[in-house]
Amino acid sequence: MTELQPNGPPLQPSAMIPLALGAVQPRGWLRDQCRLQADGLTGHLESAWPDLGPDNMWLGGRTEGWERGPYYLDGLVPLAYILDDAPLKARAQRWIESILSMQTADGWIGPVEAPGRKPYDPWPIFILMKVLTQYHDAVGDPRVIPFLSAFCGYLARNLEAQPLRDWGQHRWADGVLSIHWLYNRTGDENLLDVARILAVQGYDWRLHFADFHYTSKTPREACILPTHVVNNAMAIKSGGVWWRQSGDPDDRQSVYQAIAMLDRYHGQATGIFTGDEHYAGLEPTQGAELCAVVEYMYSLEELLAILGDPALADRLERIACNALPGTCTADMWAHQYDQQANQTLCTIAPRPWTNNLDDSNIYGLEPNFGCCTANYHQGWPKLVRHLWMATPEGGLAAVAYGPSELSATVGGVPLRIHEETEYPFKGEIRLRIDPSSPLRFPLALRVPAWAGAAEWTARTKDRPEERAVAEAGWCTMERVWHAGDTITLRIPMEVRREVRSRGAVVLHRGPLVFSLPIGVERTLIKGVPAPKPGERSPDWELRPTTPWNYALHADGPMRIHERSVSGIPFDPENPPVTLEVVGRRVPGWTMQENNAGPVPASPVQTHEADETLRLVPYGSAPLRITEFPVCSE
Repeated sequence: MTELQPNGPPLQPSAMIPLALGAVQPRGWLRDQCRLQADGLTGHLESAWPDLGPDNMWLGGRTEGWERGPYYLDGLVPLAYILDDAPLKARAQRWIESILSMQTADGWIGPVEAPGRKPYDPWPIFILMKVLTQYHDAVGDPRVIPFLSAFCGYLARNLEAQPLRDWGQHRWADGVLSIHWLYNRTGDENLLDVARILAVQGYDWRLHFADFHYTSKTPREACILPTHVVNNAMAIKSGGVWWRQSGDPDDRQSVYQAIAMLDRYHGQATGIFTGDEHYAGLEPTQGAELCAVVEYMYSLEELLAILGDPALADRLERIACNALPGTCTADMWAHQYDQQANQTLCTIAPRPWTNNLDDSNIYGLEPNFGCCTANYHQGWPKLVRHLWMATPEGGLAAVAYGPSELSATVGGVPLRIHEETEYPFKGEIRLRIDPSSPLRFPLALRVPAWAGAAEWTARTKDRPEERAVAEAGWCTMERVWHAGDTITLRIPMEVRREVRSRGAVVLHRGPLVFSLPIGVERTLIKGVPAPKPGERSPDWELRPTTPWNYALHADGPMRIHERSVSGIPFDPENPPVTLEVVGRRVPGWTMQENNAGPVPASPVQTHEADETLRLVPYGSAPLRITEFPVCSE
């Protein structure tokens, strides 16, 4: 693993410094989740999907030489190294060796013209740059820096004659991220000139969100690249990325303006925003594309390093613990293109999407379009990598929480931090700090804003036991740490009610959103479950078998039930935590256009009998109601 690299001047100082890929490895339920991904579609995609088979142009073949190979590697590489999985590493290395052999004398990388694409499109190379920066952080391959430098030289010589266009023009910040990474390792000021050209030629997202015109669902005929959901998920980081170089406080502030506009007009309870595949408004039956979920997570991870704002980590956890598992089957063999907060039927049928196709919400190999098939792999492994970061003061910060083990060197001293927890399902987090020799450094723990405060207990060798309450934000402890010192953080997890459009209510506990699970009848459309090499992975339709049209009592009784997390963390049959609430059927709330109808305005009158309802984490309910009307009392 390579040494940490903070921003060098004239870039703005780093708020936090991401650790090398592989420094944080998952344990407990989080390792089980990543292992499910490795043993599911991610680990079998090359044999299950011809687009990434041996004839891919990035492997020297003749098919699909655009974004799908780079997207796949952007998840495969981090998954291989956070799991320390030799077969996955070997698979990734085969692609990397092929790509490293593809640079032309003028610095261009890979295919000049993919099938159906304009020649010399830099967008897939921007993804590939991210792949190679991660790979270099993991293994320190000396070929990477000159390889990327040569491509930046190509950009410097050719961007004036061949300016950014289409996807690359709207996703320019992804290219600038890698250029800044390269600058921090070479000090080559010409790289900052290249980054500046990308920003000037790129779409002006700061203006887009400062004067936001897209306040409702996008008509099909008005769908353009600035309204595209994935472009926006990537764009959330653009202001922060460019602020590092510009130093303009308005660039920094534009991050928060972007999030606020997307929340206000298109936000969903899971922390994402709708886009099926363009801005789709606030209705809980509009879709959110899986690519947007993982790209929003990545934007937040990068912004955490740039800005250090704990509110961004609160958002990251909410998306990661709900929207990410909520759009894949529990065994990670199939995924949706569009997920819905109120999702009562997943079939091939017309729905009021902005412009997506009839199969967009089924669970399968390639519903609607293959970008998500190639791109979703980055979600879990990049979350693991960013659970911990270094701080400029020579310390470490627990940015997000999950069972994990950190290996790092602080002040020249190797150390490990073991994090034992079932968070987000339970609120207790236990850290054991094991430096190889006594070591003084600051340790920052994030207290989520939704908790208000948290209690911590420290047991160290040279002090009496300490207990204190920490307010929301960063709680920093600086002292001499000895092997075996422990900290226990107890984060209260009271149930919270969020009021949404028309008075609908959503229930939260910790970072989890809770949904009513609907009984499921699964129909296999094509493929085979858990296929062997060479067999097609499954496509499923899901139909409801139990009632779903319930309203909740506003202040009804509620019970929480916890159990240990199973080897399938988001198993619908065995959820780690459930809520018991009281509700009533609303007979007039019925299906419309193959979806649940609009949530009735609250309070809603119903004369049905009270029923005890069992709610589960959003990610454990493939068919679900998440936004409920409230009963009239």
